[in-house]
Amino acid sequence: MAEQEPTPEQLAAIAAANEDSEGGVNYKPPAQKSLQEIQELDKDDESLRKYKEALLGNSQASTDPAAANVQVVRLTLLCDAAPNPLTLDLQGDLEAFKKQTFVLKEGVEYKIKITFKVNKEIVSGLKYIQQTFRKGVKIDKSDYMVGSYGPRPQEYEFVTPLEEAPKGLLARGTYNIKSKFTDDDKCDHLSWEWNLTIKKDWKD
Repeated sequence: MAEQEPTPEQLAAIAAANEDSEGGVNYKPPAQKSLQEIQELDKDDESLRKYKEALLGNSQASTDPAAANVQVVRLTLLCDAAPNPLTLDLQGDLEAFKKQTFVLKEGVEYKIKITFKVNKEIVSGLKYIQQTFRKGVKIDKSDYMVGSYGPRPQEYEFVTPLEEAPKGLLARGTYNIKSKFTDDDKCDHLSWEWNLTIKKDWKD
């Protein structure tokens, strides 16, 4: 049976419903300070020094001058029901993702995990922004506050709250997703596009 495509009116109604549920984040970014400035602050105050050590750890800034301060390493779709892991390597060819698609069974629960590294300076107010399009119409936008992080050799992970894939005849089809990793300074650390196809079953 052929999949029934939603009409432009139905897409507009979905977008309007999602618009109403968006909550604005009223957040004022702090003044930017370099890692060295923070480490020099009140260095004679023992309790503050210990607090900063706990917060920053033994921060090892990257010595590679060519390395970006924030490196977005990969995106993983976490779904217990999926037959195979769904992972995008974000250090490869980002253009290739536009030609391939993740398949998600309708109605399953999933989360999105972003793995990233901070190499040189503390980055404050990291955000993950995701816009979802269907047939060129934006039907949803999600902003996730990731937080502030100091440099370290190990990777960090951010996982979105649990979501449920849409279901039903009209929900089935391909969605184009535009993702962006940004921060307080509106610095675009990485933008990429990928596709998600909602099917009746994993192998429809």
